[in-house]
Amino acid sequence: MAVEVVMPRLGWGGEEGSLVEWLKRDGDLVQAGEVICTVEGDKAVTEVESLDSGILRIPPDSPPPGQKVPVGTVLAYLVQPGEVAPFEKRQENDTAAIDQLRPGSAAAALPTAAMAMSSAARVPQRTRRGMPPISPRARRVADELGIDWRELRGSGSSGRIVERDVRQAAEATVRQAASPIDPLVQQTAAETVADLEMPAPARPGEQVTRATGEAAAQARNTGVPLPSGDITSGISPEAAAGPARRIPLGGIRQVIAQRLGESARTTVPVTLTTEADASELVRLRAQLTADLAGTDRPVPSYTDLLAKLVAHALQEHPALNASLEGGEIVLHSAINLGIAVDTERGLLVPVIRDVPHRSVLQIARETTRLIELARSGRIGPEDLAGGTFTLTNLGMYEIDVFTPVINLPECAILGIGRIRAQPVVRDAESAEIVIRRMLALNLTFDHRLVDGAPAARFLQRIKYLVEHPTLGLLD
Repeated sequence: MAVEVVMPRLGWGGEEGSLVEWLKRDGDLVQAGEVICTVEGDKAVTEVESLDSGILRIPPDSPPPGQKVPVGTVLAYLVQPGEVAPFEKRQENDTAAIDQLRPGSAAAALPTAAMAMSSAARVPQRTRRGMPPISPRARRVADELGIDWRELRGSGSSGRIVERDVRQAAEATVRQAASPIDPLVQQTAAETVADLEMPAPARPGEQVTRATGEAAAQARNTGVPLPSGDITSGISPEAAAGPARRIPLGGIRQVIAQRLGESARTTVPVTLTTEADASELVRLRAQLTADLAGTDRPVPSYTDLLAKLVAHALQEHPALNASLEGGEIVLHSAINLGIAVDTERGLLVPVIRDVPHRSVLQIARETTRLIELARSGRIGPEDLAGGTFTLTNLGMYEIDVFTPVINLPECAILGIGRIRAQPVVRDAESAEIVIRRMLALNLTFDHRLVDGAPAARFLQRIKYLVEHPTLGLLD
């Protein structure tokens, strides 16, 4: 009896998903436990393992990659040798019915015609399966940069082409350009896509300049040919602007939009900002980096160290480790910290569980694991659920003060800015000025759950622990 391969439920709230790629082809022999395809939910890509052994049969009308379908939708069948798949039985029944309506020589030709139609319907699938697997974001970037991704070799999971493969191919195209290009154009072109089809010099020996490359890129994007002569003039602002590009709001981006919109509609957010002297924290991390050099243990990042300090502060201020559920404020006994991670597919917030009972090295190992899974698209729903407080770090982008958005249903989120050296007055009486490493901290909390004074005391406690890190890292 044929076994159905269906779209699985991806997470507690997942009601639909989409096929990413088939890892087995139609007609392949599959053993129980083998991964046959990958599917994508709102937040993660999941591998689907075969629960039985058999021959994989993919119907011609199976949902194509990228199309969202409800949970439980049949994607394929597993049949035993010699067994006919259900969709083939339907085709035989349809052909037999047509034979009865059209007797004679015409009817005799119908089975052949039906088989030809069935084969034609399968050709696009076979062609599609013959191409290398590629992530949706990488495909979009390839289209934007004009890269033929079918010739690329993927570096992602299972040989999947990811965005970095496309961008590396684009950079290689720049290096192979034959015309003399201004080095400044070389750098700008990699970012503005003017590098892919640089115009040839108008006259022998003439150098292609930055303005030349940008104008050429604008002309390609708008479809307006370059005028003869000076290509930096003669293009109207309207032509240079070109038509707006529309990107469907789907996948993780759609979930992010929905959750942020809900947060903005339902919370009463207030943001408090302070600065902490992180000089001792910087010194401590430098010491850890030196001590762990040459070992296989990960060096804790500033986010790892701050996660431990924040968990210590949450133990003393449980009102911030809370959520609003069904008209009740829930004070969580466990402290599970979400860490915002920027990925190709959008912002994800994997969760480190039971942070107070983990050492700094254990936290570093867990964040390394979660970030790798998130950025490779292999993180599961179980690693994205159950957070009670969130950290988001924009310091690496030279950001100091910002207003993070509360990650519902949590009560608060801490935004971490950059650590920068700046002059500080050490003693007000002597007016002694010293250079210290200062860290910007931004706490956004839901005023429905907690008032300003308790939130301020919590942020003040984090500031103190940053300035005296050993107190929060010893337990």
